[in-house]
Amino acid sequence: MSLNLVEIAKMAAVAAEEKKAQRVNILDIRGLSAFADYFVVCHGNSQTQVQAIVEGIKEKMEKEGIFLRSIEGLSDARWVLLDLGDVVVHVFHKDERDFYNLERLWGDATQVGVQ
Repeated sequence: MSLNLVEIAKMAAVAAEEKKAQRVNILDIRGLSAFADYFVVCHGNSQTQVQAIVEGIKEKMEKEGIFLRSIEGLSDARWVLLDLGDVVVHVFHKDERDFYNLERLWGDATQVGVQ
């Protein structure tokens, strides 16, 4: 079974929600970015939860045969990037989420429903 990019983004978002991630959003940035088509943005309330969210997404993706190209920022767990190719997942610590405010920065992006 081959998943399209929005299905991959939604799968990552659901995996984040399963680890109790907060304010999970999917941004459609096609036409706004040359490096990705979708962002998944969420946060955890502690470094431990951020790490658990990342691990949950990684496990879910690998179970579906989708392997991460890279993970950045996991050791600090303040802002972790998971590179799934044209889908990039941003898992923030709650203290960093509002400061960086990706939803405002990418305000022209269309929001996609998680379910």
